[in-house]
Amino acid sequence: MRLLNIFLVSAATVAAVSCAKVSPAAESPVTSAPEETVPAYLPGEVVLKFDESLADLLEEAGLAKAPATRSGVNTVDELLDVIGGYRLERVFPVDRATEDRARTAGLHLWYVVHFSEDEDVEDVVEKLSALGEVQSASPVLTIRKAYDGKVIPFRPSPATRISGEGDLLEWQWNLKNITENTSKYTLNSEVSSVDGYPFDKEARDKFVAGNDISWEKARGLCKGDPSIIVAVLDEGLYLKHPDLVNSLWVNEDETEYSHDDNDGNGYAGDYHGYDFINSRGDVSWDAVSDTGHGSHCGGIIAATNGNDGISSIAGPEADALETTGVRLMSCQIFSGNLSSNTVSLSRAIKYAADNGAVVLQCSFGYTSGAANPYEYGTGYRDEDEWEYASPLEKAALDYFIHNAGSENGPVKGGIPVFASGNEYAPMAGFPGAYDGCVSVAAVAGDFTPATYTNYGTYTKISAPGGDQDYYFDFKETDGDRGAVGCILSTVPTHISESGYGYMEGTSMACPHVSGVVALGLSYAARLHKHFTADEIMDLLYESATPLKDNILSGDKFYYKWQVDADPLIHARTMRLSSYRNNMGAGVVNAFAFLNKIAGDGAGVAMEFPNVYINAGASATVASVTVAPSAFLEGESFSVTVDDPSVATVSADGLASSASASVSGVTGNLTFFGLKSGSTTATITTSGGVQQTFAITVRTSEGWL
Repeated sequence: MRLLNIFLVSAATVAAVSCAKVSPAAESPVTSAPEETVPAYLPGEVVLKFDESLADLLEEAGLAKAPATRSGVNTVDELLDVIGGYRLERVFPVDRATEDRARTAGLHLWYVVHFSEDEDVEDVVEKLSALGEVQSASPVLTIRKAYDGKVIPFRPSPATRISGEGDLLEWQWNLKNITENTSKYTLNSEVSSVDGYPFDKEARDKFVAGNDISWEKARGLCKGDPSIIVAVLDEGLYLKHPDLVNSLWVNEDETEYSHDDNDGNGYAGDYHGYDFINSRGDVSWDAVSDTGHGSHCGGIIAATNGNDGISSIAGPEADALETTGVRLMSCQIFSGNLSSNTVSLSRAIKYAADNGAVVLQCSFGYTSGAANPYEYGTGYRDEDEWEYASPLEKAALDYFIHNAGSENGPVKGGIPVFASGNEYAPMAGFPGAYDGCVSVAAVAGDFTPATYTNYGTYTKISAPGGDQDYYFDFKETDGDRGAVGCILSTVPTHISESGYGYMEGTSMACPHVSGVVALGLSYAARLHKHFTADEIMDLLYESATPLKDNILSGDKFYYKWQVDADPLIHARTMRLSSYRNNMGAGVVNAFAFLNKIAGDGAGVAMEFPNVYINAGASATVASVTVAPSAFLEGESFSVTVDDPSVATVSADGLASSASASVSGVTGNLTFFGLKSGSTTATITTSGGVQQTFAITVRTSEGWL
């Protein structure tokens, strides 16, 4: 098992030393489960999708507003009456702002059926699937973490700080790989020659200057933009970490720790995100068996730079916290030893799209279909098998891919980034293997493939992930054996007193790509350019650093599980030529990616958008806030609304000050809808650039 990589798993066929799988077998999702494992699916629950023709009946039954004991569909109710004690709950709560597009995507037709745990789940699925009114029925698959929770704490000392710079960049070879970094490592004399391999010979070549993600030059072009939101689907972020506290997404329409759904998105108190395990707005990071995995990924993406901590790819600068850095949304799908499930995961994916995230950071996945079944179980071999087992999961991902972002922002569509998996297998695992996702393999500090990484089929790109087993012959001058070659990032202080720790895996490679994508989208926002998600992914792959034949030649020696199982140490060999053309497009390159975004002909110029305001029949005033600086250059702006009986504008967000025009605006504009209708308005910058746009106000009740 690789250190601290997490996978969506069922305990159906748990391997002793690594991740397990959710069985894709068509007849049954359970195969000879060992004792003391989590069930492959939740007892007493089935997820189903109704036929579109039944939408009105379901709405009349009130199911859009609250769980109910009747669906209004006679055949379904008659069948479920036999089961007894059932109730139906809509999978995706109604979000007032996005319900129209959710219905267009068919997500309003997905329901969870709760029934007696004495009933056989497979039998219920079979009976529901036979009904013409049901498009799909499947078990609610169990999801749990599949790693041992080890973190190698970072123990700061005067020797571990860069003289005069006051940060930990020297330890982040993944961002800035320099040969001088090796001065803090010593060779392990006790293992310098094991099984005939002279590990001290040219050992320092395992770090190669420049073999990083070109972070330094990229940060010279852009330091992130707060309008770009990355949803971290993982354990909860450590919200109090000094490196993360300034990078957190804030839902301004909610109150922290509130039990009320103030913004009407279906989730109460979701101030920095949501805990989808315990169904609450308070994100947690300190449950028993939490590992800090989510915080570690979040720190790679967006820790504050220049504050005596680590550096990050797209985080804010300490001297410009309000204007730099992307924001992290914590979508908690793991908590301690609690099992999650595909319903919670799917809700988290849709939530991210509906609340502004454009990048989905997912350091998890199912076991590769090409993994050794004796060690890891059998994974999904293709998209059909994956979709058969979890159609709801695919529906949620499709929703994010097609509905995240905005026509009036830097990107339309969402970019889900997944870890490829850690089973040494020549195929990436699902869901990252899905065509609309980015599946990330891992490399070491010399750009050789990490010993554990999945590669080959479905792999899209690579990134630094660490490689303990490869750096077996190294130890830190002031630290523990095992940290060398891993990735340093943020963790909760109850896990590591310093607040920092080392981890490795495709779990760590994944946030490097998420961070680079977020930085690129930030640069696009600053350049006032618009792209589709597909265009962004194409530029990401085109700009990657190819892995040349001289890197992928010869043999690579390593010691499998050297940290986890010292008594079983045994030298292994990788034939590097097997990885040629199998590590995706190459290693992610932030600087080259940003240059692609800035290139002539890339993207289209953004213009000030038309404004749409949905007040609803019961609302007297509704508003939409727009940032003019996202579209137009100019120190200040003036705006005039042609028909103030339909809408007014304010520069400070106060309804009492809204009027037909404002001038000298340097921040956000807020438009207020007063009655149903439309009007035009004109915005003029201090530099003389002028644009006319439309304001449309809707007050019909619609689906509400």
